[in-house]
Amino acid sequence: MRSIRPSSTIRRNGRARRGTSPVLTAVALASVLALTATACGAGDDTAGGDASATAAAGDGKITIPDDIKDRLKEHGIDVDKWRDGEWKNWDQDDWLREANDYINPIIEDLWDPDRMREAEEPEQEVDESDISGDQGVTDPTPEPVQAQAVPPSYHANAPTAGKVFFDSPEGTMVCSATVVQDPANPGKSNMVWTAGHCVHAGKKGGWYRNIAFVPSYNDAGKPTAELEGAAKEEVAPYGVWWGDWAQTSDQWIEQGGPTGGDGASYDFAVIHVTPEKGGDGKSLEETVGSALPVDFDAPAVPDTESVTAIGYPAGTPYDGQKLFRCEDRPGRLSLHTSEPTMYRIGCSMTAGSSGGGWVAAGSDGRPALVSNTSIGPVTSGWLAGPRLGDDAKGVYDAVSDKFAGQ
Repeated sequence: MRSIRPSSTIRRNGRARRGTSPVLTAVALASVLALTATACGAGDDTAGGDASATAAAGDGKITIPDDIKDRLKEHGIDVDKWRDGEWKNWDQDDWLREANDYINPIIEDLWDPDRMREAEEPEQEVDESDISGDQGVTDPTPEPVQAQAVPPSYHANAPTAGKVFFDSPEGTMVCSATVVQDPANPGKSNMVWTAGHCVHAGKKGGWYRNIAFVPSYNDAGKPTAELEGAAKEEVAPYGVWWGDWAQTSDQWIEQGGPTGGDGASYDFAVIHVTPEKGGDGKSLEETVGSALPVDFDAPAVPDTESVTAIGYPAGTPYDGQKLFRCEDRPGRLSLHTSEPTMYRIGCSMTAGSSGGGWVAAGSDGRPALVSNTSIGPVTSGWLAGPRLGDDAKGVYDAVSDKFAGQ
């Protein structure tokens, strides 16, 4: 079985504070069940900041106050050196897991079209026989469902979908993600849903670096050849949004691994974002014109006729540049007797689709996010995603509460 991981990129974070749920942990970046990619050179570096940053007078850019810089230095991060390329240097001893602060300084123009395009999928594979511990509730393996291309423009047909980019020790990576509603800021959400492995490497790793979200990536659905030399506005028509906070489950941080089995039942995360260059004052939801509600009343056996998974698959035969979706009736997948069952559908999408949203009719009958892509087999054919219950709601509510009124 292949862990549907993100493609690679790099960033530094600290351990997040725990929220109202015992499984909450704020994180700074992502990856484990997503796609790994080759490292690429950074673009022009200019400073940004986190949620505590203030706008510099006159130029509209974001700067980090001296007291915040001092706190970052306590964690071994010199912001000026970071902008000059220090973020590329990974030291296992400095790959923080226990810092109290989320650290993700904006590096303006780091994510240029070439760097985004060249992010590649990882080769994270496990044998399908590793799916053991069946509780007698795993349904038969679903028949493969061929993924269908989402018609361009993606903004018109799937406005909440996009890509998450970040850096890991393996290189530049990419996941899929979904704009979701923020209960504390109705109509003005800056929240994005993705997989836990798209923010943290699990029990043997730490937080990732330079995480950013690009809604409606390659909105026109252009082939790869036409994207070479493309302007940034062509691949990121609604801007680049940097993660100024992220949170995943404690279970993922403590159990997550590259095989995709350990911690997969809790493989979800929420990222709060801010525009790279200040924007026009509009939230992400206002910018893209939509945000999905999240349904946490997820039954053990989905009482639904169909669910649609959406994402940017990058493993063969896909190249990660176009948006696809699969629709199927979900079944159950049991990985371990002590863990909740997961949803599973037939789908041909590969690595890169990791973190992408699963949409179905919510408890009110309207479309809602009910899961996200987590794992799949080496040969493709199906995808599995976690059920979203109290633990997922705790992560979601903690991020929303942190930015309430902002």
